[in-house]
Amino acid sequence: MICIILPLISILTSPELVLSSSSLFGSQASSPNQNIYTVSRLNSEVRLLLENEMGIVWLVGEISNFSAPVSGHWYLTLKDSRAQVKCAMFKGNNRRVSFKPANGQQVIVKARLSLYEPRGDYQLIIDSMQPEGDGLLQQEFEKLKMSLAAEGLFAQNLKFPLPPHPKCVGVITSKTGAALYDILDVLKRRDPSLPVVIYPTLVQGENAAIDIAQAIGRANTRQECDVLIVGRGGGSLEDLWCFNHEIVARTIAASQIPIISAVGHEVDVTIADYVADVRAPTPSAAAELVSNDSSHKRDTLRNLTHRLQSTFRHYLAQRKHLWLHTTNQLNRLHPKHQLQRQSQRLDEYEYQLSAAIQKRLSQENQHLSTLAHRLSLRSPVNKLDVQQHQLNQSTQRLRVAMDKVLTFKQHQFSVMVEKLDMVSPLATLKRGYSITQDHKGKVISQAEQVYVGESIITTLESGTIEATVTKVSK
Repeated sequence: MICIILPLISILTSPELVLSSSSLFGSQASSPNQNIYTVSRLNSEVRLLLENEMGIVWLVGEISNFSAPVSGHWYLTLKDSRAQVKCAMFKGNNRRVSFKPANGQQVIVKARLSLYEPRGDYQLIIDSMQPEGDGLLQQEFEKLKMSLAAEGLFAQNLKFPLPPHPKCVGVITSKTGAALYDILDVLKRRDPSLPVVIYPTLVQGENAAIDIAQAIGRANTRQECDVLIVGRGGGSLEDLWCFNHEIVARTIAASQIPIISAVGHEVDVTIADYVADVRAPTPSAAAELVSNDSSHKRDTLRNLTHRLQSTFRHYLAQRKHLWLHTTNQLNRLHPKHQLQRQSQRLDEYEYQLSAAIQKRLSQENQHLSTLAHRLSLRSPVNKLDVQQHQLNQSTQRLRVAMDKVLTFKQHQFSVMVEKLDMVSPLATLKRGYSITQDHKGKVISQAEQVYVGESIITTLESGTIEATVTKVSK
């Protein structure tokens, strides 16, 4: 699609446009000045061509440069390995997106081509967005549904009525699934005598569609039952995908036995539901449709209601298609697109204002830093630092002087200790002399001071001697 649009833009922006504008926008005679385009007029005309000629497109790609400003709009780029395109999704549409987009995510979008006139940027305006897997399945679902509807496979006149009193019911589902047990429980409760034939089959996975078609064919060959229930329990779109295969749809349409489609829950709708003779909202409801009890009239009414719902669904699908077609035409002329473009321009101005504010703040911060530096040069803190340095030097000199005085005093003390040691009685003891004291500690210097039998103590250089006087010589 991009390759188609770019040549169109190149033609519109070529010099020949000035000479041929009358053929593009009217054949009436006009003055030469009217054929000269302004840039604004050129971008406006190109935007109208893009929006009116291309209409709605589907696009798959990887998200990058995702942005969500306070306005609520989304801006992003969709890219693949070789190209990229700018996109905008306005808040009126992105509110319906069920997931949070992220850079690197693969998505499929429904969008219309446009041009952002102020910059001349080619862009997409996104209406809806889905993850790639679910989106592709949904798109494939819609494509097959429209194709089969066009062939008439959903036509009500091709559907068989259910037998009012079935003689045997066939169930085509998984033999281990909860759906089978729900069907059997309902049939046992409502009509225990009703025979049931089970045709086990896969209901999920790659080979499930072929397996289901073969089971329907086998039931038609055997002709054991006069009604068939085909279905399974609930699940995701991918889990139920085997009931959206064309082979299953055509096999159901070709069945000579009436078929009730009972796939998933009430909200789950598959191609099999459209083709089947009757669509039941759940497997249990299908079992109630084929069984009779005291509320037979109520069941008949329910059956008619389901048939009416199926017909109404088909009618709504046709009307929805017509509505979408009409809506797309109206959207191209809707004033909201002008508002969206103005809103996008407002976001652009917001970005510019934010950048200007940031630049001004940066300049003011730089000026403030210069003033702070000049103030610091004149601050009394610097003088205090100098005085503190001088104080530290004086303190250091005082400590050095004190150390010198202390060293000198220590030297004097050592000299005096040596002199004192020279006259100390301890020095005399070192030379072999001793000191003798009586038991009272009095020094004995004469023999008359002691008597025989008295205890005396003699102090030597190392240790003392205690003795008893045995003789005194005068």
